[in-house]
Amino acid sequence: MATKEEVLQYIKTLAEQKIVTKDEIDLAYDSGSGIKTDMVLTKKLGIAEILYYIGGAVVFLGIAILLVQNWSTLGFGTKVLATLGAGVAAYFVGVLFSRDERTETAGSAFYLISALVIPMGLYVVFDNAGFDASSYGSQSLISGILFGMYMLSYVVFRKNVFTLFSILFGTWLFFSLTSFMVGGGPYFDDWKFYEYRVLVAGITYMLIGYAFSKNERASLSNFLYGFGILGFLGSALALGGWEPNQNVFWELIYPGLIFGALFLSVHIKSKSFLTWGTLFLMAYILKITSEYFSSGLGWPLALVIAGLAMIGVGYMSLSLKKKYLTA
Repeated sequence: MATKEEVLQYIKTLAEQKIVTKDEIDLAYDSGSGIKTDMVLTKKLGIAEILYYIGGAVVFLGIAILLVQNWSTLGFGTKVLATLGAGVAAYFVGVLFSRDERTETAGSAFYLISALVIPMGLYVVFDNAGFDASSYGSQSLISGILFGMYMLSYVVFRKNVFTLFSILFGTWLFFSLTSFMVGGGPYFDDWKFYEYRVLVAGITYMLIGYAFSKNERASLSNFLYGFGILGFLGSALALGGWEPNQNVFWELIYPGLIFGALFLSVHIKSKSFLTWGTLFLMAYILKITSEYFSSGLGWPLALVIAGLAMIGVGYMSLSLKKKYLTA
């Protein structure tokens, strides 16, 4: 039996000769270690796959335009059939297509149609029932129904696409339900409350992404890491406020949050953490210099220092990427 060093050297030789790709090696490792991955969300999209998803989005757009242009003339039955009926039909077509590996990606495109169209159908039903479908209470019910539907779908079919939809509709449920609970309370600043919720959602996305990185849903980790760190650092920067209403607490801890993200980018090998951490560090440098050094002769000097600092940040980011994150 070959030793570990011999196997690694053989893989290196095959890679140099362009016989195997990194994706093939990863899939072989996952197969041998017992990790089952969803091929639809792990393989690179080709032209056909991209057209599937674009086609699904166009179908949704066509149904939406049909409703908008003919809302007053269409009857309730027609509206439900064109939205909820079409969404349910697309869902079951996706189930049928997903049974065959050759049509699995097309099945995911029909799942996308269902996820876009069914909410419209529920809106029509709620509106016809006399509810204010745009209210936070109705949105909480609609998003709760969709969240439960796609969570149950994942339990039954074990498709990562259902996990993704569950996360998205769960996020909608979180924002609508918290808005419904708070209402128009005078003690809540709408923008601040929104920023704190984005902060919580970002942390949740990152934690879920880290949990998924250890199992068969690893293909979703990069998506969750990217949107999670974007929401977390973006909301934390916004919570720092702007002149003359700065929040000193958030401005002081923000550099620590950024360097924490850069450190984690190495630990979890996430390019999203490195990229967004670098960009938000540059934004923070510009924000601080414009707020505290924008008057007098200190402004030109502050710009020079900020420029040099950004060059240093860019160099540090590139070094980290080459040393730790380049496969």
